[in-house]
Amino acid sequence: MFDGSLTDASDVNQPSTLWKNKKKDDNATIHCSQTKGSGYYQMYWYRQLPGETMKQIVYTTTSSKEFFGGFNEEKFSVTKPNAESGTFTVKNLEPEDTGWYFCAVSEHSDTDTCES
Repeated sequence: MFDGSLTDASDVNQPSTLWKNKKKDDNATIHCSQTKGSGYYQMYWYRQLPGETMKQIVYTTTSSKEFFGGFNEEKFSVTKPNAESGTFTVKNLEPEDTGWYFCAVSEHSDTDTCES
């Protein structure tokens, strides 16, 4: 569940990636890291295709992942080896995959587990 505490862009590093030289059916991987701290271990990956709204593809932590909106591991994969970094891969590239892909992180919140 999103707790509303996404970091600002200065704490999340995602190198600008141009897949211009990739061929059809190649894979393309994006690396993302954050310097906010180990409490920010929740990572979100988004895509925005030309002329469309932004969509969340996957939410991941070091121990779980959840794909959204019909996205699945046949097309996309993620790794999250530690709180500070993760990768996102688009498999079997097609012209329709052209768009903007980016990551965001948020801090874990203990308020979701508190009892009244």
